[in-house]
Amino acid sequence: MQAVIFYLCAVAIIVGAFGVILSHNPVHSALFLLLTLVSVAVLFLQLDAQLVAAIQVVVYASAIVVLFVFVITLLGVDKHETFDEPSVFQRPVAIVGGALLLVQVVAIAGHHWATGAHSTRGALGVPRQGNVETLAKSLFTDFVWAFEITAVLLVIAVVGGVALARRSGQRAGGPPPGERADAGHGSGS
Repeated sequence: MQAVIFYLCAVAIIVGAFGVILSHNPVHSALFLLLTLVSVAVLFLQLDAQLVAAIQVVVYASAIVVLFVFVITLLGVDKHETFDEPSVFQRPVAIVGGALLLVQVVAIAGHHWATGAHSTRGALGVPRQGNVETLAKSLFTDFVWAFEITAVLLVIAVVGGVALARRSGQRAGGPPPGERADAGHGSGS
């Protein structure tokens, strides 16, 4: 039975991955991504990694895919976009900022972690711990920077999506999103 579930999930992952790439509608691509992520979560369950499967469903399959669909619908992907930049300094500042962030991550990676502890890798013969305890220790010592950087990138993506939506609404001549056209006028009754 496990082999049947594995092969069904493997086929679903491959179909979902090709669906993400080949779909012309971005919302359909997000739904194919959802299929892929849920199928990967089932494979995690087969490996007795229940916590990782739950995180896969809760964080990626629900929160991230909902964020993608929200940004897709907010931006209105059917509109024609221009590549003219309103600010000349935006691209060079972004490149310099990205390079500084990369230098910081590389400089920090070889020394101490954010918690001040040395890396926990390398100790052989450590008694096997539970799934949740091992994962928690690894996440909060070895991979804390990956989660911090991911959180910052998600916040930047949301702020950028809202800023783009506001800017496109103002260019179209209408009021910015969230403001009513009749705001400030009396009802006349």
